Amino acid sequence: MKKLVPVYTIFLLAITPVIFAQATKNNYTSAEVITGADRMDVYLPLLKGKAVAVFANPTSMVKNMHLVDTLLKSGIRIVKIFGPEHGFRGDADAGEHVSDSLDKRTGIPIVSLYGDHRKPTPADFKNVDVLVFDIQDVGARFYTYIGSLEYFMEAALENHKPLIILDRPNPNGFYVDGPVLDMKFSSFIGMRPVPVVYGMTIGEYAMMLAGERWLSDKANAINAYNITTQPTIDTPFHIQVIKCKNYDHNTKYELPVMPSPNLKEMQSIYWYPSTCFFEGTVFSEGRGTDKPFEWIGHPAMPKAMFSFTPKPNPGAKSSKNFYQVCYGWNLHGTNEEVLSKVGGRIQLKYLMDAYKLFPGKDSFFLKTNFIDRLAGTDEFQKQIKAGKTEEEIRQAGNRGSRHLKR
Repeated sequence: MKKLVPVYTIFLLAITPVIFAQATKNNYTSAEVITGADRMDVYLPLLKGKAVAVFANPTSMVKNMHLVDTLLKSGIRIVKIFGPEHGFRGDADAGEHVSDSLDKRTGIPIVSLYGDHRKPTPADFKNVDVLVFDIQDVGARFYTYIGSLEYFMEAALENHKPLIILDRPNPNGFYVDGPVLDMKFSSFIGMRPVPVVYGMTIGEYAMMLAGERWLSDKANAINAYNITTQPTIDTPFHIQVIKCKNYDHNTKYELPVMPSPNLKEMQSIYWYPSTCFFEGTVFSEGRGTDKPFEWIGHPAMPKAMFSFTPKPNPGAKSSKNFYQVCYGWNLHGTNEEVLSKVGGRIQLKYLMDAYKLFPGKDSFFLKTNFIDRLAGTDEFQKQIKAGKTEEEIRQAGNRGSRHLKR
């Protein structure tokens, strides 16, 4: 595994230190956090009298009301809605094609930015004055919302449309860990050379994309450095990030709305950076059950282990091992129990133990080598097959890499 970054370090490839918000001695609670979307006094004046397009999903809430409904109630004219993977209303499967449509509640046109159409076109931005991006991320590189953010930023800059990004806390923002992506394995589930767990809010990630000039050549040429967290109505801008208040990287922020159909509770979000690797294997990662990414297993595993049977359900209409009894691990527990087991690092133990116990070693990893795209490197698969221990994998990945204390 290349460049496995330990939990007590911050990765610095070419990332400007100021972009990463350092943890402080504060330890805010979820109740104290004010999201970017909640700071309407800051961004509402920037939208008054404008034709607005909003990139949103069910997590885009202002207290107990959706951002779109909140803006409409505040007299803002929304002319278009963009939706990411799982759709604007959040009911599509992972990877499922979502078509353009009209929102049944508001009648506003919805443009799906997933599948073949991931980046808005000039036609998508026709008659739009200003863009708003508000999506809750979970802090794992293979979660596609940061890829959607990158394409949206590029399109905004290339089409000279001002963009306001409403920041939200990272529920896994209290640690940094995992292999740094080798750009040979760049894809929509990992577009940039960052660790699997990158420890930044989506607003901080946006600032990194701009500051490191990781956007398209055309977007960078339009001065991607014109990104600010100090918005004023009188100052022209390209991109503005409306930061959270009362949040730092010690905060264990509990999401008020789950971000996608198969991340049903906070425990699954905490396990996700570790157990999502099972998507690159023949094992069930719990899709089609009540505990996705918390129940892991396969029919060929020892029958004395925990058992479950995945079946089609909303958000998991098709997946591996449906209607088959799978044997493996039940990783569910209270938030405190799960946080204690995760321990601020990606847990490789279950994937490694699964490989050791599985009788068909040659068929354990999917033939598509999807595991390499998830890991961002082909070294990870090789080391698992070679029987390396977790510490050996970490030590090999850390050898010769540069670290700074967090």
